[in-house]
Amino acid sequence: MDGESTIWTEKYRPKSFEELTGQEEIVEKLAAFVKQRNVPHLLFAGPAGVGKSTLALVVARSLFGDKWRENFLELNSSDERGIDVVRVKVKDFARTKAIGDVPFKIIFLDECDALTKEAQQALRRTMENYTATCRFILAANYSSKIIDPIQSRCAVFRFRPLSAEQISQLVDRIAKQEGVSIDPKAKEALVAVADGDCRRLTNILQSCAALSKHLTPETVFSLASVASPAEVKEVMASALKGDFIIARGKLLDVMLRYGLSGLDAVKQIQQEVWNLQIDNRKKVALIDKCGETEFRIVEGADEFIQLEALLAQFVVAGQ
Repeated sequence: MDGESTIWTEKYRPKSFEELTGQEEIVEKLAAFVKQRNVPHLLFAGPAGVGKSTLALVVARSLFGDKWRENFLELNSSDERGIDVVRVKVKDFARTKAIGDVPFKIIFLDECDALTKEAQQALRRTMENYTATCRFILAANYSSKIIDPIQSRCAVFRFRPLSAEQISQLVDRIAKQEGVSIDPKAKEALVAVADGDCRRLTNILQSCAALSKHLTPETVFSLASVASPAEVKEVMASALKGDFIIARGKLLDVMLRYGLSGLDAVKQIQQEVWNLQIDNRKKVALIDKCGETEFRIVEGADEFIQLEALLAQFVVAGQ
């Protein structure tokens, strides 16, 4: 299958423990659970695109083999987040016996930090009552949003973003299989833009490959809606020199060219502050101003006025 006829995130999704990239400690423990056919309730916590859903599917495939679909229920809690989902769908599936020679069924609740508190309270009783016939795998970006009684019933695994080296290896593997050539600088851009998110990486790679079989940094940054770090540095350098009008013009040009929102611009500026050749105390002060600007934009302030105010702080820091 070529890149145009399939979604790469599904095409390159691992089907077994051996195919998984990253999260080695977690994979090792889960493989041991599966080998003993004794999986506890699990809570996967961590950022997006690091393998939580994939690992839940791998556990189900490894446990149930060809009958994994009949014994596995996947629900996305951000779509169905009310108490009725737990009382009806989850409970109906949990109370029935597993099909085939398997000890229990698995219910996978993705993005369960979106469940209401009432639904979580109902879920904790369901988890307790149907342990004999069903195990739960919960996935959340923020484990702090899951109530303590549920956390205490689960073995908690905290996922980390993939390292730059792991992302780089994945880029090489996909590029080889899809017949795409990638500049060394474009590869660096992909690693930087992905920021440890495997799903984001494959989506950007597929978008770039649809345009050209030869990837350049410009293609990567434009399709990822991320400005080139060099251009962001240029904006900040102009502001530090005291050229406020020039810095403002450059920032506006970068935002329009790459389709950046005010929040995107602030986040990229914050990331590049640490690479500036200025005093560390000034860096910390500018990071503080980035945080303040981001908060004001989120609260509804005009983003262009706030970005101008942020650039003004850079001018002050450079004097």
